[in-house]
Amino acid sequence: MLHLLPPSLDELRRFDSPPGTLVETLWMGAYPRIHDRHLPADRWLADYVTTYVQRDVRSVLGVTDLSAFTGFVRLVAGRTGQVLNLSALGADAGVSHNTAKAWLSVLEASFLVVRLPPWHRNLGKQITKAPKLHCLDSGLVCHLLGIREPGQLATHPLRGAVFESWVAAEVCKARLHAGLPPDMFHVRDHKGQEVDLVVEGASRIVLTEVKSGATAQADMLASLERLATLVAARGAHHTIEQRLVYGGDTAQRRSMVDVIPWSKMTDVDWTA
Repeated sequence: MLHLLPPSLDELRRFDSPPGTLVETLWMGAYPRIHDRHLPADRWLADYVTTYVQRDVRSVLGVTDLSAFTGFVRLVAGRTGQVLNLSALGADAGVSHNTAKAWLSVLEASFLVVRLPPWHRNLGKQITKAPKLHCLDSGLVCHLLGIREPGQLATHPLRGAVFESWVAAEVCKARLHAGLPPDMFHVRDHKGQEVDLVVEGASRIVLTEVKSGATAQADMLASLERLATLVAARGAHHTIEQRLVYGGDTAQRRSMVDVIPWSKMTDVDWTA
């Protein structure tokens, strides 16, 4: 069984007029009808929310309060790229913890969101046990956040979170489209130190940090290097690869880290 998500970046480029810049790529998202029919992204996404999210998903859940459910979906979009607190999410949406859990599970089963479990691997007791939440289509997130044109995203406070979720989605697509389980994790300790994405395979562990800035700076590598050192000290019998995916255009190699521009994401093997 293959789970096919919307097109990946390299597949989008096969359409006649693919988005050219990072903010255009994030804002438009990857639903194929937008690119195949040259439809206005925001208008199509509005219809998608109405017909699928508000109608079909709501009917599966038996939701009678459309306002509450729509508000919940928008709150989920606003929490993309963040560690998930279901109780706080439910409270903000005005529903119980169990209701929020059920609603989120259906969004996950519909491939609208994915949860990245915490990666423990005997790293100590100070690691956050909560999963991280990512929406799988950046265009849908932008629509739900009220970002109506690419220029608004460029200066939006959630631009970094949207970019991080886009990267997570691209990795998820690469793995699912290859017939593999996502096997994607995150690491965060009680001090707020974190690595955004960990992919563990049979022979290697890929540690990935994500930054939306156009310039790769040395301090972006610190968390990667700390975690790589800790994993090695714990006796991992894997090859440890370190990657930084950023919003710039130049591929680099810094120390032990491969610095990957956003436009080259799909040129890299994520099937660890």
